[in-house]
Amino acid sequence: MVRILFALFVGLGSLLSSVQAQTLLVLGDSLSAGYQMQEKQSWPALLEQKWQNEGGEHTLINASVSGETSQGGLARLPALLEQHQPDWLLIELGGNDGLRGFAPAITRQNLASMIALAKEKQIQVALTQIQLPRNYGARYLRQFEQIFPELAEANKLPLLPFFMDDIALRPELMMNDGIHPTPAAQPQIRDKVARFMEPLMNR
Repeated sequence: MVRILFALFVGLGSLLSSVQAQTLLVLGDSLSAGYQMQEKQSWPALLEQKWQNEGGEHTLINASVSGETSQGGLARLPALLEQHQPDWLLIELGGNDGLRGFAPAITRQNLASMIALAKEKQIQVALTQIQLPRNYGARYLRQFEQIFPELAEANKLPLLPFFMDDIALRPELMMNDGIHPTPAAQPQIRDKVARFMEPLMNR
């Protein structure tokens, strides 16, 4: 009887552990792709390493590509979801749309389509707020930046505050282009994303 109870306890423990394990797919642009640095220095790689060091309950797959637009992300997403079958999708896209002056309505529709694709497969989605340089004009900035909280509210998604918000104000953490974070900034971004995603994935 004791052996049976022990076997049941071990089996239950294994089941609970497997239930807790989650896979996160990050779909982003150069802010998440490790622009002009070694892949292992990027915040997604650092977050994956953090999780492995803590016992490997969660897995991170970084599908970010420098220069990616919302249209490109939408085109790649079906194959990525089929290949990796993640539990969570973190969308960090739209910045290149804004920098190129795309109509906000196009970005909104592409992001909405990505959200719908993931939800159809029972994949939970988190969205990243994106901000643009302040020289793009108040009207365009307002129309563009309100896309993210509005989509999050309409789809009941968690919204990650723009992880470059304070980093962008510190020249020592930014590359000369004033857009991309340096390797020194990556641990800070990792920690911001971890504080946001881990409570969601551990529920």
